[in-house]
Amino acid sequence: MATELRFDCLDARAEAYAASPTLMFRLRIADPSAAGVHAIALRCQIRVEPQRRRYDESETALLADLFGRPSRWGDTLKPMQFAHVTAMVPGFAGTTEIDLPVPCSYDLEVAAGKYFASLDDGEVPLLLLFSGTVFARSETGFSVRQVPWECETRYRLPVAVWRDLMDRYFPGSGWLRLGRDTLRDLHRFKTERALATWDETVNALLRLPPEETLPFKDAGRFEDARDIEDAHDMREARDMRQARG
Repeated sequence: MATELRFDCLDARAEAYAASPTLMFRLRIADPSAAGVHAIALRCQIRVEPQRRRYDESETALLADLFGRPSRWGDTLKPMQFAHVTAMVPGFAGTTEIDLPVPCSYDLEVAAGKYFASLDDGEVPLLLLFSGTVFARSETGFSVRQVPWECETRYRLPVAVWRDLMDRYFPGSGWLRLGRDTLRDLHRFKTERALATWDETVNALLRLPPEETLPFKDAGRFEDARDIEDAHDMREARDMRQARG
């Protein structure tokens, strides 16, 4: 309707001085009412719409962890939650522009973080859904109305902006969460080989022949030859599943 608020996302940039990784979305808000707006208590839900872009071969391989095989993407490529943020919009008449800060995670256990980390180039299709409360002046004081639920806008976030953001806070690196027992095994492997960094440790593991990667010299992990054979069988079954996928 002509009397309803309108939202547009104009741009997004990496915030250089935040305490943690933060994207700043530049929003334009238009209010056609004659009275103007005193303030808006704004809520914004941001979703990733992965079905709205194409993926190259390397991206497809990495996204299999999220969406499965490409043959199933018609069913699995669904919108996912990226962020839910709030902001106070100061008073204005006609139109105004604000920066909407959106904290971001590089945690590869989070679906959105895993999705962003799988992309090499191009754009991320985002849907911004708005709600909240509008406060306006009236002859009797203030009037209150809700931001209509149908208020939304789309924005295609350049992957380069996301990478710039993460490089500001985690230059040339990423995060991977490990279980406590796995981390202890990895620490023991690192110490036994006098490796200086965790990067060297993981790279050394990746270069080992398969038969040498099983026993981390953890007495509680493989008690006898049968345990090692079972672990070999499990790895071979996993490799076969990956080859079929």
